[in-house]
Amino acid sequence: MRDVGSPEWLRLNRENWDERAGIHAASEFYDLPGFRAGRSTLRSFEPGEVGDVAGRSLVHLQCHMGQDTLSWARLGARTVGLDFSEPAVRTARELARVVDLTDRARFVVADVHDAAAALPGERFDIVYTGLGALVWLPDLDRWAAVVASLLNPGGFLYLVEFHPFSDVLGDDGRSVEHDYFATAGHEADYEHTYTGGPAMTSTRQVQWQHPLGQVITALAGAGLRLDFLRERDVTLFPRFPVLASSDGEYRFPAGHPRVPLLYSLRATRPTPVASE
Repeated sequence: MRDVGSPEWLRLNRENWDERAGIHAASEFYDLPGFRAGRSTLRSFEPGEVGDVAGRSLVHLQCHMGQDTLSWARLGARTVGLDFSEPAVRTARELARVVDLTDRARFVVADVHDAAAALPGERFDIVYTGLGALVWLPDLDRWAAVVASLLNPGGFLYLVEFHPFSDVLGDDGRSVEHDYFATAGHEADYEHTYTGGPAMTSTRQVQWQHPLGQVITALAGAGLRLDFLRERDVTLFPRFPVLASSDGEYRFPAGHPRVPLLYSLRATRPTPVASE
């Protein structure tokens, strides 16, 4: 699926993620056999922060291959996963079929900015997204407006994301080398994706850095009320050589100054107050 009117950055990113899909599906990192056998891909704190999802409607924006989407479906949610990569969505649909969740999970190919148009008239109790999603979006105000438009009154966004402060650190995990407030898009060219595997041909990509205040302000501007923001000193990748692993999470060892590596937030669309 190609939109000839798409900007260059969107075309590059879609082609990059289209190629990643097959590499990721075959990788040990995503462990699709383990998922098919029943493994959940949700982080340990997520179900508790979201609460009981049984019978609730949930849309997962930028869902990639749908494992998180299906993990929520396994907990009883009625889910929709949306992603701009057709190969990734094909993998998600096949996963849903294999794990017998097609009654509680469906997948849609669409850019996140077009989510409301791709799901006409649909509203959800929960919008779920994160973990490397926001860096692919140039305009958080536009994204937040889409999120708000997808929520039922009283529904909420649940976002788990890598903390932007960690992006100021150099590769050693100790030195400050990058500008926290540099939000202009930057193009990168990487031969391999983060799971390893074969070299790619669609290697160019464009990303944006978003300070935490920009995220919160965008949500507030879309009319959402912040319920909580929790910063965490753990991450999911051995991003820096000084990080120590424990149960699939990585953190700085004892004695090393801690910095925020991950955050989670929930923001609710208020229910209108009936006038007398």
